Amino acid sequence: MTITAGTTTSASTFHRGRRLRRTAALRALVRETRLDPSMLVAPLFVRPGRNAREEIGSMPGQYRLSVDELAREGERLVAIGVRSVLLFGLPETKDPEGSGAWADDGIVQAGIRELRRAVGDELAVIADVCLCEYTSHGHCGVLSDASVDNDASLSLLARSAVSLAAAGADVVAPSAMMDGQVAAIRSALDEHGASQTAILAYAAKHASAFYGPFREAADSAPAFGDRRSYQMDPANGLEAVGELLADLDEGADMLMVKPALPALDLVAAARAATTVPIAAYQVSGEYAAICAAAERGWLDRRAAALESLTAIARAGAGILVTYFAADAAGWLADERAR
Repeated sequence: MTITAGTTTSASTFHRGRRLRRTAALRALVRETRLDPSMLVAPLFVRPGRNAREEIGSMPGQYRLSVDELAREGERLVAIGVRSVLLFGLPETKDPEGSGAWADDGIVQAGIRELRRAVGDELAVIADVCLCEYTSHGHCGVLSDASVDNDASLSLLARSAVSLAAAGADVVAPSAMMDGQVAAIRSALDEHGASQTAILAYAAKHASAFYGPFREAADSAPAFGDRRSYQMDPANGLEAVGELLADLDEGADMLMVKPALPALDLVAAARAATTVPIAAYQVSGEYAAICAAAERGWLDRRAAALESLTAIARAGAGILVTYFAADAAGWLADERAR
C-alpha cells in the first residue's frame, strides 16, 4: 500500500493497543504484572527497651522497635495482609567479634520469640545473618590485621544462623558477602537439627550508595574503610550471576539481589538462570529518595512506590523486600475495593 500526503492510513495496517487501555477495568483485565501483599516483606529494626517506637530520621515512617512493639507491629502486618518480616537488631553492647549476633538472649532472638507468641506462624520470620550490627568496628566479619578475615568469619555467621533458627526463625538470610557463607550455614543448621530452616542468600549484594539510611537505622556504619573488598562492584553483572549460582550450589533455597531498582537486569538474569524463588531488596536509599521527593511535591509517593515495586516484580522478583510493605498493602487493598 502506498501512502501519500493527505491520505489516512487504513485501520487494518496498524496495531491498536489503545483498545485495551481505554478504561480502568480493561487495563486491570490485561495487566501482566500483579502485586499482592503476600509478596511483600517488611524489614524491621529491633532495639532494647520497652514501649519504644523510635522514628528513623532518614527513613520517614520507619521505626526502631522494642520487642513488645515489634509484636504489636507483627499483629498489624498480619491484619493488613503482609505475611513476612525481615529482622535486624540493635544490641545494647558491641564487641570486636559481634557476639550479640549469636547470643541466646540476643535482641533479634528475643524479638523472634515474642513474634511467635503474638502471631504464631501467621508471619514468615526471616532473620538477617551478619555481624556488622554487632561488631564494635562495624564490618560484616571479624578482623585480622585491620582487614576482614573471610574464613574466620564463617563459623561465627554459622553460629548466628543456628541461634536464630533455635529462636524460631523460618528463614535465615546471610548478608555478609563472605565467600562460602551459605555452605557453612547450611552445614551448621543441618548438624544442629535445623534442616527445615531455609536460607535466603543475599547472593548479589553490591557496595551501593543506596545503603546510607540503613546504616543510620541499624547503627552499622564501618568505623574505618568501606565494604568494597567483600560487597560486589555494581559494574560487574557477569560476576553477580556467578555469585547467584555459587550460592545456589552451596545450598541456598532462595536468592536475593540488592539493591533492587539499580539492578533490575540482575533480577531478570537470576530469574532466567534459576528455578528457585527470587527476592529483591528495595533498600533504604531507594525508599528515602521517593519519600524525600514526595515531601517536596516532586513525586506522588503512592504512585512512585507502586510503580517501582511493579518494575521489580516485572523484572522477575516474586519476593519484594521493601519499607513500603505496610503502605503498599493498604494501597493495594484500596485498588481492589474500587
